[in-house]
Amino acid sequence: MSAAQEQTRALSQEEAFARIRLLRSPNVGPVTYRQLMARFGDGVSAVEALPDLAGLAGKSYSPAPERRIHDEIAAVRKAGARYLFHDSPDYPPLLAETEGAPPILTFRGDASAALRPCVAVVGARNASAAAVRLARDMAHDLAGEGWTIVSGLARGIDGAAHQGALAAGSTVGVIASGIDIAYPPEHANLQEEVAARGLLLAEQPPGTEPLARHFPARNRIIAGLAAGTLVVEAAPKSGSLITARLAGEMGREVMAIPGSPVDPRSHGCNQLIRDGAILVQGAQDVIELLSGFTGNPRSNARGAAREGASPQWQVEDTGDPAEIAAYLSIAPVAVDELIRQSGASAAAVQLALLELELAGRLVRHAGGRVSSG
Repeated sequence: MSAAQEQTRALSQEEAFARIRLLRSPNVGPVTYRQLMARFGDGVSAVEALPDLAGLAGKSYSPAPERRIHDEIAAVRKAGARYLFHDSPDYPPLLAETEGAPPILTFRGDASAALRPCVAVVGARNASAAAVRLARDMAHDLAGEGWTIVSGLARGIDGAAHQGALAAGSTVGVIASGIDIAYPPEHANLQEEVAARGLLLAEQPPGTEPLARHFPARNRIIAGLAAGTLVVEAAPKSGSLITARLAGEMGREVMAIPGSPVDPRSHGCNQLIRDGAILVQGAQDVIELLSGFTGNPRSNARGAAREGASPQWQVEDTGDPAEIAAYLSIAPVAVDELIRQSGASAAAVQLALLELELAGRLVRHAGGRVSSG
């Protein structure tokens, strides 16, 4: 029995059900979930507190219906999947370190695959034949050296990376849909193979279609799982560059393979290298860079999003949502700035923000920033 199965069994059915219900309730995202769990100690108590907390910000509130959660659990079981909770021994440690890490994932396959050293390999969907072959070969060589290859099961580079890894070792596929949906359809067999011989992860509930807004969230998981992200081929403003940017903001290595300046599909990689990503040309370059990774990347292709990370949650203070709301506007502002401007304690501001978010009057942004909802 895996550690994830042991953890699920260690949780009472009531607590596991409450945690899922908490995360599926209106206006509860990963940050709010963790704050509620820290404040109330368990999912059951947190769910019970939701209506009163939202009421302090002036809005009636109902948690997710119990029937909806029963239906979701049944769908997860039907798909042959299981839940992975944030405090499970099998929860990937590098992902757990990231801001807004998913409190609950659904998975199929070997959860321990994400506990081994991981490197993300991403790139263009309409990749060139040469880039597809390079991605497959590099993933094969890296997997053969004991690295788990993480990617998103998309067309092009992602699919090639999974195929190369499966031929020599292990791979993790992170999808933007529910665990029971294959996307793109032509990768249905590949997704099944990843689930059977590696690990398939989903943040969205079963039955969720892969909508455009789900892919950036998927990309943050890919970046968070790995010590470094390698971009093989990518056009400017592509999803692969979003993954690379997120990896840099997380303090992970960002690597890119250079390409021809006359091929638009290489412009993204060349831009990354210009901006501080490490130029790599083969698997050994990646291994040399990532072996013994200590959290101090050599690449400097990273932003300042981590500077505004939310302060540690404390439970003894209380805050006035109306007073804190007066400092909010449609322009995102760091929580630290709200604390400075309001003169309230960090715990008081966090509690007020939590109440405002539950009431639908707050939007959270990357880097610990918030705006009015």
